[in-house]
Amino acid sequence: DRARSGATTLRSGYQKMLTDARRNGFDVVVCEGLDRLSRDQETIAGLYKTLQFQGIAIVTCAEGEVSEIHVGLKGTMNALFLKDLALKTHRGLEGRVRKGRSGGGRAYGYNVKRVLKDDGEADRGLRTINEDEAAIVRRIFRDFAGGHSPKAIARALNVEGVPGPNGKAWRDTTIRGHATRRTGILRNDLYQGVLVWNRQRYVRDPRTGNRVSRANPETLWVRQDVPELRIVGPELWNEVQARLEGVRQSPLSVNIRKHAFWEQRRPRHLLTGIAFCHDCGGPLASVGRDYLACRSARLEAGCSVKQSIRRKKLEAAILSGLKDRLMAPDLVAEFVGAFHQEMNRIEGDRGAIDAEVRRTLTKIEQKIEGLYDAIADGLRTEGLKARLIAMEEERAALKAKLDAAPVARPLFHPNLAEAYRQKVDSLQTSLNDDEARPQAIEILRSLIERVDVRWEGGEPVADLSGDILKLIALPSKESAVDDAIGRSVKVVAGVGFEPTTFRL
Repeated sequence: DRARSGATTLRSGYQKMLTDARRNGFDVVVCEGLDRLSRDQETIAGLYKTLQFQGIAIVTCAEGEVSEIHVGLKGTMNALFLKDLALKTHRGLEGRVRKGRSGGGRAYGYNVKRVLKDDGEADRGLRTINEDEAAIVRRIFRDFAGGHSPKAIARALNVEGVPGPNGKAWRDTTIRGHATRRTGILRNDLYQGVLVWNRQRYVRDPRTGNRVSRANPETLWVRQDVPELRIVGPELWNEVQARLEGVRQSPLSVNIRKHAFWEQRRPRHLLTGIAFCHDCGGPLASVGRDYLACRSARLEAGCSVKQSIRRKKLEAAILSGLKDRLMAPDLVAEFVGAFHQEMNRIEGDRGAIDAEVRRTLTKIEQKIEGLYDAIADGLRTEGLKARLIAMEEERAALKAKLDAAPVARPLFHPNLAEAYRQKVDSLQTSLNDDEARPQAIEILRSLIERVDVRWEGGEPVADLSGDILKLIALPSKESAVDDAIGRSVKVVAGVGFEPTTFRL
């Protein structure tokens, strides 16, 4: 895992090591230090337990063979190292900002100023105004103050071919930004000559290992005047901020924030938020009442796919294709038959073993009864006593073996294939039922991660990806189960948007 942080375990080499360990693919893990495996205490402790269970040792150049003491002490030290490093980095950046230098990154409208100090090191954090981009910033401020919406401004800039930040197309969200986090062109305080830093922090999600931003309270923000970097004058800046605040305090906006409906409502449609344009990767947005189209194309943001797709017909094509693939009655019937055959074999082997154990237990109990009778008749020797104790221990072991035997697994009903067929066939009916639709959509959306729509010969084609593949992508005997997860499923809609093919 070259150049990958030990703060996360989502690394290809680390994950391959875990997989091989569970398959007893090696005997020892050799690394430079425990921090190369992970810097997280919980992770390193769990890894140590997993490898110990598999009989695999950990040997490092620094500690030698790792034991519980190393895991406890070094795990704590490695975690503290990360925290201490973050604090030192944060303190260093704060000192740079208070000197009027950038804390990192380049805002639109500015260039990085490269200057060498006397010792030959780069003098970091210096910025200069990019006059061409600054002119675009002033234009955006004037247009917004003149009553134009962020969407209209973005569309106009894209039509004229003006490149946006990082060379990307302009979007309305790039212009208006986020009110609380003070992001976006219209809310960037640097344009009025004020450098604002520490507006947010990053924490690592323990489930995914990804860094997630969290807003800091405004009391922790660091503000520093940098008049040499001012692009927008005070009068125009104040006029724009007043209009932004007016929009934010409008009854509609206040009501939306008050109810926070986006946190509570379920998606009304199957494709909400998961349908994307194959050509540009942008999301498909609602157009009119019941159509989807590429948002980037509508904003003239560099995508030429302007065809719109009727939402209901796209959903019907996907569902019809899934039904055809999920049905596969022959495969289901074959699976049920093979399952019964294998379960019968397993149950037969287990039944034979249990019968043998019971026969042995019966013989042992008969012998024990005979010894009891001998003792009752006055035969008391050390050998007899030792033999009785041994037989009682053997009897206890046989009874424990029978008690620990797994419960017989339930067999599939002979008519499972037909029952399964009926359930899948009712999928469309559930989506048309007002009461069942929300739950049906939620279940399907949990299986479909993404739908990419493209056009081939004037016909729309939908590529599906997600956990649904684990149900419909049956890997060959030679391939691992994991190989099927990365594939996508294609639905081709022909005349009338009826699926003509559905294949892997």
